[in-house]
Amino acid sequence: MMLKQVERPDGQAVPQCLRSPQISLLGEVLEEMVEAFFTQLEEAEKGDDDIALQITTPGGDAELGRRMVLEIEEARRRLGQRRFLFLGKTQVYSAGVTIMSAFPCGDRYLTRDAVLLIHGRQLEETVEISGPMRASLAQVKALEEQIKIGLVHEEENFRRLIQGCDIGMDELCQNALHNWYLPAPQAPERRLVAGLL
Repeated sequence: MMLKQVERPDGQAVPQCLRSPQISLLGEVLEEMVEAFFTQLEEAEKGDDDIALQITTPGGDAELGRRMVLEIEEARRRLGQRRFLFLGKTQVYSAGVTIMSAFPCGDRYLTRDAVLLIHGRQLEETVEISGPMRASLAQVKALEEQIKIGLVHEEENFRRLIQGCDIGMDELCQNALHNWYLPAPQAPERRLVAGLL
């Protein structure tokens, strides 16, 4: 699909590679998406042009999203002077926003119909306490450690997401507590993305 040339809020032209992204990801952030990402990235890196990744996702596995962030950061280092850009289309929810956070704000774009869903890490766990209290305490401590490490990862992702924009950590945490649906037109106003297509 060809995208109409548009201007960024700062008056600069939108990069050409966004017209025909070399990496296209659609669906949940699961193992299949990660495998498709690796395959398409390897092929894209063979060329000399800037690279664009487009994604539409309802979310998915948070840890696989973090894995993709790591790989994107490594790829950006390998590419040197070549740019690696993000294009979110229509729906970029949850783990999709985590993936977006791997790109600096100046390298992020959205289509005009896109909606971002930003929320804190989720936990669905049922703990049944029964039996010796000493054994129960170990169960509670294990759950506490799981929550603590989850919050550390959440903070890392949030800090990376808002670096360079005018959204503060307190505002982000408050809004993300109950699911923050951010329509595309608001994202460049907050400098979360460079522009809309």
